[in-house]
Amino acid sequence: MSGTSVEPIYIRAASKSNGITSLVLGCVGLIAAALWLAFLPDWLFLAGIFLTSAALVCLLVGYFKIREPDYSLEIAKDYITYRHRLGSWRIHWENLQRADCPRVRHGLDHIPLETIGFKIKSYTDFLNTISPRLATHLLMEQRPLLMQNTDENCASGSCYEQSMFDDKQYVMEDGTVIKGIKAMLAHRMVELRKRLGFDIFIASSELDRDVGEFAALIAQCQQARQSIETQATVHVQD
Repeated sequence: MSGTSVEPIYIRAASKSNGITSLVLGCVGLIAAALWLAFLPDWLFLAGIFLTSAALVCLLVGYFKIREPDYSLEIAKDYITYRHRLGSWRIHWENLQRADCPRVRHGLDHIPLETIGFKIKSYTDFLNTISPRLATHLLMEQRPLLMQNTDENCASGSCYEQSMFDDKQYVMEDGTVIKGIKAMLAHRMVELRKRLGFDIFIASSELDRDVGEFAALIAQCQQARQSIETQATVHVQD
């Protein structure tokens, strides 16, 4: 979507690679294990069990890899869409403030996390696009982020229990009151913004490049879109 091009950019998750290879290795391993157990002496039985277990693990890993969408992200002219086997969410460009790699305090240093964060202007549009199943998944997956940049006066971590699952109702910008999973996600986003400066996050394993390079790509796309809009405005005025 850079320059004047409006063709979508598709991001394939690094974690999805080698799914077919894992399945093939698992099948080959099961066949080898069956032959091992059938023809080799009994004192090698335990080794055959280990081989069977390894083959089953390969099959399971391959299965989870191939069941994920072909592309984790679609960067289109009007929006960014994240796709997961449990659903999707969408951020329109006019609702995106910035995207970058969050950093956490470690002594005197600031260490980047292996994730990309999105800071949005309005939660209403975002929460209307996300599926409840994916919202539930994000509440669990992104829970460790709450322990980043913690309050030094909360060494035990018990003071963050409420922010883990805040089930109070949430009032969106347009006055709509939401409850349940999406309200919990909204409160979580508010808390994560306080700690890390961003509302929603994608792990680096969901990308096909370094998080810094992806952040630069998003910034480039934002600039390109603004340039296209400016040219369109000038053209209308002329």
